[in-house]
Amino acid sequence: MAVTLVRIVTLLVLAVLSGCAALQPASTPCPAGTQQLPDCPPVGAVADPFIDLLYEERQWRPPAEIEVDPIEIGKEATILQQSARTRLLGPTREGALNSLAAKLWMIENAGHTVDAAYYIFTRDRIGLAILGALCDAVRRGVDVRLMVDAIGSYSLVNNDLRALQGCSRQADFMRTADGRVTTRKARAQVVVFNALTNFGNYNRRSHDKLLVVDGRFPDKAVVMTGGRNISLAYYGITADGQPDPDTYLDTELMLRTGPAVVGGEFTVGESSEIYFTLLLHFPKNRLVEAVDSPEAEATYRDHRDRAAANLAAVKAMPLVASHLEGMPQCMRDGWHYAIVLLAHEFGNLTDSNVLADPLGNLRNNPNSITYLLKESKETASKRLRLVSPYLFAAQYRDADGNILHDDAVEIAKWLDVHPEHEIEIIVNSVLTSDNVGAQAVIDMDLAPRLLLDEESRQIWLAAGWRDEVGAELADNASWRRMVEHPRLRIYQTGRNDDARFGGERIYGKLHAKFIIDGDLGFIGTSNFDYRSRLFNNEMGFFVDSAAQSAELDSAFEYLKELSYLWGSPEWLEMRRKMMESGGIKAWTVRRQRTIYKFLKATGLKWYF
Repeated sequence: MAVTLVRIVTLLVLAVLSGCAALQPASTPCPAGTQQLPDCPPVGAVADPFIDLLYEERQWRPPAEIEVDPIEIGKEATILQQSARTRLLGPTREGALNSLAAKLWMIENAGHTVDAAYYIFTRDRIGLAILGALCDAVRRGVDVRLMVDAIGSYSLVNNDLRALQGCSRQADFMRTADGRVTTRKARAQVVVFNALTNFGNYNRRSHDKLLVVDGRFPDKAVVMTGGRNISLAYYGITADGQPDPDTYLDTELMLRTGPAVVGGEFTVGESSEIYFTLLLHFPKNRLVEAVDSPEAEATYRDHRDRAAANLAAVKAMPLVASHLEGMPQCMRDGWHYAIVLLAHEFGNLTDSNVLADPLGNLRNNPNSITYLLKESKETASKRLRLVSPYLFAAQYRDADGNILHDDAVEIAKWLDVHPEHEIEIIVNSVLTSDNVGAQAVIDMDLAPRLLLDEESRQIWLAAGWRDEVGAELADNASWRRMVEHPRLRIYQTGRNDDARFGGERIYGKLHAKFIIDGDLGFIGTSNFDYRSRLFNNEMGFFVDSAAQSAELDSAFEYLKELSYLWGSPEWLEMRRKMMESGGIKAWTVRRQRTIYKFLKATGLKWYF
């Protein structure tokens, strides 16, 4: 994976988007003595050139007003490595609670701007609390942009998002870096990504999880990205604030400006905000606008009151309150100096011939996460570690059925060329997975292709579920030799003492996505399945830092302790217990081979 963290120059989007529409003058001067009118700045407000320009750069514009393709800009842009300070929010319960506290703290301490993009934004206790915090930010003069995916965050009417947009009516005015009030009134701009009402290609989704606070203010900027969405399911608590062990095991990376700008003029906060601006202007996005009527405003007011109440309730939860109390120290201490590189999958949003020419499309997006990994020729260490909930071993064929690329073959070749190297992988199991189709591909395709010989793969795929229950496989020397490969090991989360089987543990659901290669790492949103490689936009950061990689290694070891080796006797026993446990999930495990064969025969595997 040795990604050379020396890439590209600058993002030109600031100049491009600003040039798409004439720069608007600052607010029209208000008549003397009327400074208390809703849109009139207070006496002494300044027309600051930097805030004026920033205000225009952050303005959402419909596609008809934009003369360039923002996605192509992102694909072709030269993105430089950057100096940063980084901090890991790991897969433990403490990591989850710190993540929630950090999000609230970041929004509540924002001084100028907030940008948030989430694939899943659930309107539960957590989602409403975040909306309440965003509304409060607008009211104190912070310019807010929120983008949610139309499918991942589906809502029939989006009144809660319209209510947030309505917070603009009560907004204060933006401030300069040194705190002076300006003539620019803060806004809440809410956008739905690839809106269903725009009749686009519904497979192209924003799988982003990104929070950027004060991105254009280097001394204040904080960035967070990784796997956690906005939903109770990710933060280890129930709606009443009690611990919830059946949560997603996830990771996120926080970033701040480093001690020196390396290789270019933009900081990590600035490049993250520019990235957000490009994605915000995907042509199929739709701006959420409040209906201007007394009846609608009454509805929005109820939604805002509910959001405020949920924010207060979440902050009052003892588990959350204690982590919020520790946020000032968390934001000050424990950060690691790193060189980072932002990468994305913008090409997935517009590429044609997705299944016919995936490698050609990849070559046209040099900022792609997948491209950067594929082009890596050497590893930085002798051990490569990868965590993903839904990892696939991609295989692409031409129209005649000839194999163009096969991850399993490439991995085998790589191990042959590097006899002293090893690969460790952690994925979900049938116990912990929340995706029946993806798990079928993992157990019937990924692991067999990486570990088993051809004859054994065919036997495994043809077997009935009862063939797994006996001791034949567990005692088979040939099977044990293959699954206990000394240099390629696949682990699956979950163990036989889970509460589902009468034990006392609950192993949750794996959702973390990261890679470790010595001092180098990657943390982001990509699951490295077909959907992440071909259809979704994904993003994340390559990180060069020995200290940060050490933390990732600790997270890997933590997850490994919760796992079994694929194909081991303990793993086979866990599958047996799942099959015999009853319920819908047990039914799907017993029919896992049928599900996989159906996905493969119909081509639906490409969409998982």
